[in-house]
Formats: sequence, structure tokens, C-alpha cells
Amino acid sequence: MSFILLDIHLLLQKILYQFIMITVDLTKINDPKVNFKKKYAEGHSNVYIETYGCQMNVADSEVVVSILNKNGFAYTEDIDVADLILVNTCSIRENAEKRIFNRLQHFKGLKKKNKGLLIGIIGCMAERLKEQLLEQEKLVDIVVGPDAYRDLPKLVQQAEGGQQAINVLLSREETYAEISPVRLDKNGVSSFVSIMRGCDNMCSYCVVPFTRGRERSRDPETILNEVRELIEKGYKEVTLLGQNVDKYNWKNAEVNFAKLLEMTAQLNSKLRVRFSTSYPQDMTDEVLHTIAKYNNICKYIHLPVQSGSTRVLDLMKRGYTREWYLSRIDAIKKIIPNCAISSDFITGFCSETEEEHKETLSIMEKVGFDYSYMFKYSERPNTFAEKNLEDDVPEKVKGRRLDEIIQLQGKLSLKSNKNDVGKTFKVLVEGVSKKSEERLFGRNSQNKVIVFDRKDNQIGDYVMVKVVDCTSATLMGEAI
Repeated sequence: MSFILLDIHLLLQKILYQFIMITVDLTKINDPKVNFKKKYAEGHSNVYIETYGCQMNVADSEVVVSILNKNGFAYTEDIDVADLILVNTCSIRENAEKRIFNRLQHFKGLKKKNKGLLIGIIGCMAERLKEQLLEQEKLVDIVVGPDAYRDLPKLVQQAEGGQQAINVLLSREETYAEISPVRLDKNGVSSFVSIMRGCDNMCSYCVVPFTRGRERSRDPETILNEVRELIEKGYKEVTLLGQNVDKYNWKNAEVNFAKLLEMTAQLNSKLRVRFSTSYPQDMTDEVLHTIAKYNNICKYIHLPVQSGSTRVLDLMKRGYTREWYLSRIDAIKKIIPNCAISSDFITGFCSETEEEHKETLSIMEKVGFDYSYMFKYSERPNTFAEKNLEDDVPEKVKGRRLDEIIQLQGKLSLKSNKNDVGKTFKVLVEGVSKKSEERLFGRNSQNKVIVFDRKDNQIGDYVMVKVVDCTSATLMGEAI
């Protein structure tokens, strides 16, 4: 039933978009004064992009820059020379949207100094708020959803002609499969590769199905080609990305996620392979055995639980129970004994009791998560929870429960890190320590950050490091 409602939502959205486009005066687009192709072919335009939210947004920003590069834009990290500013947005929590609105106010000041400057909102927030963004204080000129990035050059042209520039149509096919992203990372060591888009899980608190659309998997050959390109460019690590990677499915499971993971690992034994994010209900033993089989598939799994209470999980429409989740944890620890496990938590969800909060604390202790991402429940518009459940846990109570979760996770992380003192790990060097030019940092297979003396080592090297000390967040080591 949820999928039918989502498809109706997408159909209505398409009708609304077509209506908006009919109102655009297309004659102005062909005005010789607004000769888009000529202007951008001359190479005078720079695009600056800020990215908020998840790793998927980071990967999307790289696709966007690639599309714009082919249409005459140069990427710049200097906002003062930008002709086009794009903000790739997140709608998962209210605070994320508030931060973005604050940035838009700042950009409004920049537009007063540079009359030709265009501001665009792309990503999930663009999809959720749509034409409201164009109307609100004229903060933006362009609004583009996650499935419409190919349309950006045309939309920039429309905005230059003084027209509303909006495309928020969601697609059931778009994966940007053949586009080679422009890598925006600083280190040239690790990169993200998107393997699928959208989500069909319909969790009651989540806007993702409405901002990113239905699940669709990317052709595996295009994924492998992208990874090969990264290897040729000297990258040492890739992270395969999807809202729920475990449901990757190409041509009725001709290639499932376990097979794709194996195919990626087999490209080069020196390439580290990570993935994010898994979903408890869909993680199979086949995937776990594949991770255990290959040394270059990192021994780390991010497995969001959200709550330790089966009743709350049911309200969240997560599709599993506390017991099911713990059975997946048992399988991970049995098949991959040295695997690190992290999680997500939402505290203060609708009608959550004190006893159910304690169930969350107890599942944390039982699993012993290496680290976690923890948040207060933030009601999002148009979700099932917003329409059908009461956000009735007081903010003060939410805050106190979140503090308790954070404090407990700090203890668990410290305990996990202390267990690593004296051990030696293979570390991929990612950069220079913020505190000292004489120290480097990198991550081990378990995704833990290790800081150690530089010596003769360089960014991109694999280094054997012995852990000698730790905090709850970082391991300190010596290269050996």
C-alpha cells in the first residue's frame, strides 16, 4: 500500500511540474542576450558547491560537477569568484534545513555585490520544498531534485533569462550510470561510488522515499568501470553507496549485492572496499561470508537499529524486531569475528516510554557498538509519523535521553579502543593530522582512525601501525 501511495505522489508531482513548465515563457530562453552556450563555452563561469548530509550527497555533488564541466563550467573552491553557487541539501532532520536557510541568507548578501550571481538548491531539500524555495524571499534562482541533475545546464539558462528554473521530477530509471564523477575529495586516496538510488523501505519517520524516489540499481558493469577508473587514477579505497545496499538487485538477482561486492574486491587485491548503508532486515549471510572471504573488503558494518524496543521499531515501520536485529549481530560476530559494528539511534520517537528508552541503552550494551550516530527525533513533514503519530515526548526529555545514549556510547567506544591497544593494524594513510604536520592519520579495516608519527610515510601508503594509546574517538600508534 505504501508503494502505491508513493507512486501516486510521484504522478501528482509530475503533473504539477508540467503545469509549472507551461507557465514559463520559453521565448526568453532563445533571446540572443542570453546566449548560454556561447557564454559558457568561453570558459568564464565558475561553479561553487556546498554539500550537506549523507555520503550519497557527496557522490551526487561529484556527478553535478561532471555534468556542469561538460557544459562550460569550471569548479572552484573560492566562493568569491563563483558565478553559480549550488547547495546540495539534506532534509533528514529539521536542524539540517535550518543551517541551509542560514547559508542562503548569507548568499543573498553576496548577490547584492554580484548581480549576475545565481543561487541553486539541489538535492533532498529541493525535492521536499520545491517551488516554495523560489517564492521565499527570492533566496534561490534554481531548484533541482536528485533525479534531475542532467537538466541543470538548461535550468541555469532559464534562470539567466529571469525565469523560474525548477525540475523536481523523480525518476524510476535515473542512476547517472554512464557519468564519470569529478572527484572533489582532497586526498585522492578514497572515494565514493553510488551503486543504487532511492529507497522502498518507507520507515514512518523518513522523507527519503519522497525525496529520492523508488529503489533502482545501477548496471554493475558501469559500477566496475568507475572503480577501474579510480584504480587507474591511484585511488586505494572505494565505498559502495546506497540507501540500502543489501537490496542491490540487477536483473532479478543476476547480480545481487554479495556478488557485486565480490566482483569489486576481485578488481585489485590492493583496493580496499567499503559499503554503506546496510539494513538489518535485508543483510544476508551470503554478504557476510563474502566479507569474510576477501581480505580487501573492510571488516566493518554500519547497521542502524534506531531503537532497542520492538514496539517502537514497529511504530517506526522498520520491519524487524529487537530479537531479529540481535540475531543479525550474532551472525556478524560468528562469521566475521574481527568485524567492527556501528549503528544509528533515534531517541524520543512518538510515545517512547522511559522503559523503552532503557531497552535502547540495554541493546547498546549487549552489542557493544564501536561507535554510533545519535539523534533526537525530528518530525518531518508528510511522513507517516507526522500524519498519524503524535510527537509527544517533551524536548527536555528527548535531550536528556540523547545525553544518556551519547554518554553510554562514549564508554563503549573507549572500551572498544582500549581492546586495540597493543595490536598492530594495516592503515591506509589519508592525511596529515590537524594537530601536527609531523603526524599522519588513516583508518584500519575496522574504520577506526589511527594517528601516528609521519617518518618517511606518505598519504596513500599502507602502513603497519601498532596502537599504543587511545581516546574514545581515536587510536594513537607507532609505525613499525
